[in-house]
Amino acid sequence: MTALECFLAPYPVASVPPVLARHLDDDGWQALRSALAVEAWDLTGLWHDGGDVLATLVDPGDGTLALVRHRPNPASGGWGSLGGLRPGAIRLERTVVDRGGPRPADATDRRPWLDHQAQPTLGYPFLPVEGEGLHQVPVGPVHAGIIEPGHFRFHAQGEAVVRLEARLGYVRKGTLEAMVGRAPGDAAVLAGRLSGDTTVAHSIAFARAVEAALGIAVPARAHWLRAVMLEVERLANHFGDCGAIANDAAFALLHMECGRARERIARTAAPLFGHRLMMDRVVPGGVAVDPDDRDIAALSALLPVLAEHLAAYRRTYRGLPSLLDRTLTTGRIAPALARCYAAGGVVGRASGQAIIPGQDARTRPGVPPYDMLPVVPVGRDAGDVDARVQVRLDEIEASLALIAAMIEHMPRGEVRVVLPDTSGEGLGWAEGFRGDCQWWVRLEHGKVAAVFGRDPSWFHWPLLEAAIDGNIIADFPLINKSINGSYSGVDL
Repeated sequence: MTALECFLAPYPVASVPPVLARHLDDDGWQALRSALAVEAWDLTGLWHDGGDVLATLVDPGDGTLALVRHRPNPASGGWGSLGGLRPGAIRLERTVVDRGGPRPADATDRRPWLDHQAQPTLGYPFLPVEGEGLHQVPVGPVHAGIIEPGHFRFHAQGEAVVRLEARLGYVRKGTLEAMVGRAPGDAAVLAGRLSGDTTVAHSIAFARAVEAALGIAVPARAHWLRAVMLEVERLANHFGDCGAIANDAAFALLHMECGRARERIARTAAPLFGHRLMMDRVVPGGVAVDPDDRDIAALSALLPVLAEHLAAYRRTYRGLPSLLDRTLTTGRIAPALARCYAAGGVVGRASGQAIIPGQDARTRPGVPPYDMLPVVPVGRDAGDVDARVQVRLDEIEASLALIAAMIEHMPRGEVRVVLPDTSGEGLGWAEGFRGDCQWWVRLEHGKVAAVFGRDPSWFHWPLLEAAIDGNIIADFPLINKSINGSYSGVDL
């Protein structure tokens, strides 16, 4: 047994396959806090269900995944915060309180996070910064580009950034609350819009959570079609991000090159899956569309064209010393800090985390069809803007190969099953282009009773604040785009 399995062994098992699931009493929760002080377990999610607090943990040694549920005893004064042990929990704990959940008794940061109505009358209390010659530079929430809203408060000494603190919550939608009471198929529409650029990954993660809760098996062809859509979404976004990074460094040629590639992907996806962004194509129980051989052949024909776009970007990028001067050593995230936040996706893998088992959710056991395909996570150690560009380029190359293999081995058969109107609790995940998207759902008689979706950006936004430290303000757009956190994904 792994250390995580041994720790959870004394607690009763809940019904959340395929992960360990345990209920912790007050002593068990305190024991968990003590264990986190010495064990390297990653915290990958934290939310509430009524008066209960739930958290997901991963053992980085072997990828063991566990879900724990704790109902605080009111007489004990609340539940113990995990933020001092896993800093990625801090904003999640603040969100629990904002959404009406129980407050941790010993939280170090009691400021509201998503609930702007709860902030003080005179404005949000940013963390104080002291020193000679410091000045503040407020940016946002409305920005010059066509992007989501968010406020960034810089404390700078001249041009050098001393501290950056982000203030989000401006696109709070009430997505999770709106999903409650709906049938899984209706709720899936909202899950796929938690962060629209990651619609496929979030839809797959939510669908897997529902399917785990109901104990149903999805047809093999549906799994393969989901994976094709997931890789197509990864291609589109990685091309888009690589182009935007170059554009923020004033190299419009590369931006246009990537824009052509992304548009070709969208135009191919439209007839293939019925939507340019593949929204609402993944549903609980399978997929909503079954493309014919002609449309699949069009995707196959697109792959060498995208490979040419990739090669052109690499040639141009490597041949521009002035661009490399902007990306090399800029916005560095140290591997130890990425490990501390359990950073997933490109951000983590560009900072030495690719070797962690299960860091790429496609490599976790029992994730079809990736368990039948050669998925080898790519990574870098430098942790700078250049490393994040290189990881994206490597992942584009890998996704092209994966899609080709999926097309070659695509099984025939049904693509959807009917969901029973039963009850259960389930956890699901999918590796989106930013990292692993994680969804938990509790169903009662075929309706969503409680739900939570965790975008990988929860752990990336704090790392952006660290990445800009010591850099100049003018490099912020470049660093920000290289991390590309989702505003909507964390604003819920």
